[in-house]
Amino acid sequence: MDASGTLAVDAFLGLIVPLWQIVIGLLVLVTVVVSVHRMFLRGPSRMGGALLLVGSAVVGLAVVSYLVQSL
Repeated sequence: MDASGTLAVDAFLGLIVPLWQIVIGLLVLVTVVVSVHRMFLRGPSRMGGALLLVGSAVVGLAVVSYLVQSL
């Protein structure tokens, strides 16, 4: 592939990447909304454990993303 073909592919992928980030973000948002709805249906007895689990997952995700970004 010549240089202009490579630039065209890079430009095309540059346009697609934000679209995939939006799709992934929407899927995560739907998952969170469904899981919060199910948690509220189960009642307050399980909310403490669920909040602890969600909080630790958020902190873990933040740490992993920071480590990946710093590499």
